[in-house]
Amino acid sequence: MTSQHAQAVVFDFDGTLAELTIDFSVMKANARAIARAYLTDPLPGDSLPVLEWADLVAATLAGHDPKRAKTYFAETHAMIQDMEMEGARQGSLFPFTRPLLEQLALHGTATAIITRNCARAVHSVFPDLDGLCPVFLARDHVDRVKPDPGHLLAALDKVECSPDKALMVGDHPLDVETGKRAGAQTAGVATGRMSLADLQQAGADHTAQDMATLARDLARAGIWPELKL
Repeated sequence: MTSQHAQAVVFDFDGTLAELTIDFSVMKANARAIARAYLTDPLPGDSLPVLEWADLVAATLAGHDPKRAKTYFAETHAMIQDMEMEGARQGSLFPFTRPLLEQLALHGTATAIITRNCARAVHSVFPDLDGLCPVFLARDHVDRVKPDPGHLLAALDKVECSPDKALMVGDHPLDVETGKRAGAQTAGVATGRMSLADLQQAGADHTAQDMATLARDLARAGIWPELKL
């Protein structure tokens, strides 16, 4: 994709703008433990991320007992939300997050945040989010979360920006995949659990080890304004 000035920048949250200290391997193990109380057959699709895996188990259950499927889904998502809230209590925003959003807004660049986390956890660690970012779509707000491109496209619709004039910024290959599927430019920053090599292998248009470096590189490329982070 040819680089061009971004009219809107959409950020991932956990690992990109904040650290929520969530152990996803423990979350998945907890989800498996809950599922074993509902399914006697081998558990399906165990390699999927936990949210998609929970959807698959619920769909499998629904074919036999829709009521138990709803109970399972509610129990699993309550566990996930509890872990996210605990991660938020122990986590924090990165120091650059507020200046980054403030300066982009001052330069007329629309911003949005999309996340697979629940809204309560995000607001817990970022209580002034609404005053700094006009569009925020957690998993509570959409039918399908990223990497489904609909999550990103819904945010871009709210800021009235077409995908070809937008930039998706995240710390995970799923964020890169989301941007690519939506038709946006993509930038990967290694401030989360994934390495620079992981982001480059995913095909991000721009990558950097940290947000300050990414900001400088994007400014030099004319994708967003010069920022002081």
